[in-house]
Amino acid sequence: PFMDIRVRKAMSKAIHRTAIAERVMEGLAVPAANIVSPGVFGYNAALKAEPYDPEGAKRLLAAAGYPKGFRVTLAGPNNRYINDDQVLQTVAQLLTRVGIVTRVEAAPMSAFIGRARKGDTSFALLGWGTFAADLALRSLVATPNAEKGWGTWNWGRYSNLQVDRLMAQALASVDRAKREALAREAATLAMIDLAFIPLHHQIVSWAMRADLNY
Repeated sequence: PFMDIRVRKAMSKAIHRTAIAERVMEGLAVPAANIVSPGVFGYNAALKAEPYDPEGAKRLLAAAGYPKGFRVTLAGPNNRYINDDQVLQTVAQLLTRVGIVTRVEAAPMSAFIGRARKGDTSFALLGWGTFAADLALRSLVATPNAEKGWGTWNWGRYSNLQVDRLMAQALASVDRAKREALAREAATLAMIDLAFIPLHHQIVSWAMRADLNY
């Protein structure tokens, strides 16, 4: 099912990112539409998080040939990211509401990561941090190529030659403005195609003494 953009789009529409950010994450997150967070090299402010639209999700599933949905297992860590277990459970409930009956398999990161890296999961939660969109693309989205070091974390084996080409040009550029434009274009293509489904960007919290500035 994940090979069909309509299914990926339906799944994205089924996820209530605002509710996750405000309730599950207790306000310590913002809904995501980009491969990198706001302010990071290559971020595209024109991309907006997919609005919650369960009815639209159901229509897309029906159009893709899954009017009754399907079943899937969502794997992920339960001790790595902020409230990761609750995020997994919430996403599973939201997908189940539109017909994609989702079972959660949560485990400590040390156990989960081994399974995921071996390709022993079909649907999984991953968090990522980076300094630039093209660097994130190289790890998460590029067509897997061990010789080039591409796609080492591309668990879905996504492949888009146009994204690869633009990303390679960005990584090879020594002109900062040109590199960022290429990285932004490549990342935008990947996100429109839903190479993966973005959820939210975590907000880092700091506790400090009142007489200290940071």
